[in-house]
Amino acid sequence: MPQASAYHHGDLRAACLRAARELLEEDGSAALSLRAVARRAGVSPTAPYRHYADREALVSAVAAEGYRELTEHLKTAHPAPSTPEDLAAVATAYVRFALEHPAMFRAMFAEPCDPTSEERVAATAAISAYVQGIVRDAFPGAEDTGALSTTVWALVHGLAFLHLDGKLDASTPEAVADQVRSSVIALFTTSPAIQKAAALS
Repeated sequence: MPQASAYHHGDLRAACLRAARELLEEDGSAALSLRAVARRAGVSPTAPYRHYADREALVSAVAAEGYRELTEHLKTAHPAPSTPEDLAAVATAYVRFALEHPAMFRAMFAEPCDPTSEERVAATAAISAYVQGIVRDAFPGAEDTGALSTTVWALVHGLAFLHLDGKLDASTPEAVADQVRSSVIALFTTSPAIQKAAALS
């Protein structure tokens, strides 16, 4: 375990974030505290307070990292989605991210966070803008792309938690992909308004 002296000014924040993520992955959010992070990072019990006022501030920083990674993960799944099939691929990537990083995902969306955290606010705004952008590009004829993007996000986010909580089959990547794809395609093929918007694209 690294000693407190190993972390000079500028390294402490990164060390605390790394320790927090390790604790999340190993034992879930219940194990996450500033004291536990200090022990894992090998620093004094008060050292994390130099960067984080409390647990919520620490969780916010971890969540911000998660939002940024999720956004990049979605962009990698499809760089320029423009059809329901493309959006289904992005949606599947979203759910896979949740299943591959369950503790992180819950910290991002189910843990109390610091509402004043500029880093977290910026990261959530970025992923929200990304979702709105891909929906706008896929359905330029939609009357309210903001509402439509919220609908798409709510559907995909709900699928992520249903899989995480064992309510849907997550036994294989293929089972997850089939479920997510069929749900997304169903949304776009049963809504007359969305079909109209797609026809105008």
